Amino acid sequence: MDPPTLLLLLLLMFASGINAQFPATYCGSTGNFTANSTYQATLTALLSSISTTNSSSLSYGFFNASAAVSGASQTLYVFGLCRGDLTAESCRACLDGLASDIRQLCPLQEEALLYTGNCIIRYSNALFFGAVAKEPTYVARTTDNVSSPDTYGAAMRKLLNSLWPEAAGGGSLRKYASGNGSAGTDMIYALTQCTPDLTEQQCGDCLLLGVQTIRDCCDRYTGGRFMVPSCLILYETNHQFFDPVSVQLPSPPSPSPSQAADVLPPPPGKSNKTTVIIIAVAVPVGVAVVLLFLACCFRWRKAAKTYEVAQGDESGVDDITNIESLQYDLATIQAATDNFSHQNKLGEGGFGEVFQGRLPNGQQIAVKRLSQGSGQGAGEFKNEVVLVAKLQHRNLARLLGFCLEGEEKLLVYEFVPNKSLDSFLFDPEKSRQLDWPIRYKIIYGIARGMLYLHEDSRLRIIHRDLKASNILLDGEMNPKISDFGMARIFGVDQTQANTNKIVGTFGYMSPEYVMHGKFSVKSDVYSFGVLLLELISGKKNSFFYQADRGEDLASYAWKNWRDSTPLEVLDPAISDSYSRNEVLRCLHIGLLCVQEDPMDRPTMANIVLMLNSYSVSLALPQQPAFFLRSRTDRPMKDLESDQSATRSMPLSTNEMSVSEVYPR
Repeated sequence: MDPPTLLLLLLLMFASGINAQFPATYCGSTGNFTANSTYQATLTALLSSISTTNSSSLSYGFFNASAAVSGASQTLYVFGLCRGDLTAESCRACLDGLASDIRQLCPLQEEALLYTGNCIIRYSNALFFGAVAKEPTYVARTTDNVSSPDTYGAAMRKLLNSLWPEAAGGGSLRKYASGNGSAGTDMIYALTQCTPDLTEQQCGDCLLLGVQTIRDCCDRYTGGRFMVPSCLILYETNHQFFDPVSVQLPSPPSPSPSQAADVLPPPPGKSNKTTVIIIAVAVPVGVAVVLLFLACCFRWRKAAKTYEVAQGDESGVDDITNIESLQYDLATIQAATDNFSHQNKLGEGGFGEVFQGRLPNGQQIAVKRLSQGSGQGAGEFKNEVVLVAKLQHRNLARLLGFCLEGEEKLLVYEFVPNKSLDSFLFDPEKSRQLDWPIRYKIIYGIARGMLYLHEDSRLRIIHRDLKASNILLDGEMNPKISDFGMARIFGVDQTQANTNKIVGTFGYMSPEYVMHGKFSVKSDVYSFGVLLLELISGKKNSFFYQADRGEDLASYAWKNWRDSTPLEVLDPAISDSYSRNEVLRCLHIGLLCVQEDPMDRPTMANIVLMLNSYSVSLALPQQPAFFLRSRTDRPMKDLESDQSATRSMPLSTNEMSVSEVYPR
């Protein structure tokens, strides 16, 4: 036994017992090839080429090769994927071992797939590069339950939802992310990975399925595995099974002649003696290395826990001085906006005005100027700075900085040229620019942004004022969720909260929030459902009140759904561009979101999954929650009593955002 092998065996003593279930074998169903045929010869040559592949080709953890089958009009494809933290040599050893196994376990199958905890190998005579493969699925878990399932499950969801977007956006060479998160006294270690031939969207779709599977099957157990041909998720408790360094690995140098001579066999007669000496030295050295490794892991684990506790402050009240690097001086903002000139005014929001500007470096900005002398505005200002400075997502408006001088309270955002969604959606002419593919992209982008707020970010954020006027559109019509002045932070284990001050916009607020002051992630889901129905119908929720129909958009959509005339809801502006299946599925999802019982509404993670995959079945929606109103009803001012009501930027006709209303 050579010393590297001995050391590897010592390290494997500390590996999780779940790996004993590998390799998991799938020998395909497309048929067999003939023994000693050209098909077998080609396959053997491709699989054998792994052992001779140079290290630089395996530095990023994958192997692929193809060859035409002589005398047949077909091509064979072989693909190998190693766990993203393995070195090139470890990757080669793992794949080479599986290549040998696959020929024995699936001796004459035309296609086959083998999973292990460290690598995957796959071959087929059908081209599978660039396509998401979610079958066959391998799911496994340990038999040991965690001590606190609710705390552990919440921490697991938070960790996985932070890792899969990182892996999906990993570029063309390595789609891999690993990390850890604390769950009470336990530490969860997890990694997510896709095959590098997938796009960011494809990788995200595959890993979202994995996250959902882990939640359903395994997050009450101390270890779990989800593997499909295109992606994988692995996690374990209190055992860091991966190398924490997940950067691109450099190609190892070619061995010099002197190095090559070192691996020549020993002279005859000295082999046994040399082997004994090597083992005598290697065993204690190997044990020492392992103990040192474990000591480092333990020390690193303690530091990681401390960091998580420090970052897990549920109050969310950070001092603005912690983000002074984002601060602009007033003179710079005044110069950028021509001293807040009327020509640069973009709109007026609930707590002030919004101006367009240009910084000295040429960058365009949007400046939110809070009303002076407003105590409430100061609180909302600090809330928005603290929140948005911590949030980074492609579907959230990006905060560039702030200014706090004297009476001036300014927020500096990236400039979004197409303003807000409502300026297009509810305009008879502009709405035609929003064909169905664009609307579907907007729907999906909003869902992704809300999923980030609810589960993917370090904090759990409840927006509380999701509506069309708070969705900004960039130059490519990508949605950006904005206006976090009313948002609230939840703790990891917190599911709902009560308030005696209702903030938000009537028509978008859930019934339990309006009537009882209870809000949760499902309150945002309700608002998303209303927004989804608006995108399908092209009509504001308040349109039906104005038309004196005595109903809201949700009940109108429900009646058409119930009466088997769902496409009556469709906006005529998209009648030439819509996909019937997509529209019906989105309408179905919208109705699920606006159900009266919050428990019946899906989570944003489920919504993203529903939008991604038609294989996910949808529950039948129940009659939605809605308030019957007509022009003879008591005016809104009476309902609000003496509390203040404000509008949210940009202005929309007959839209009312409530800053304070006290529930019954």
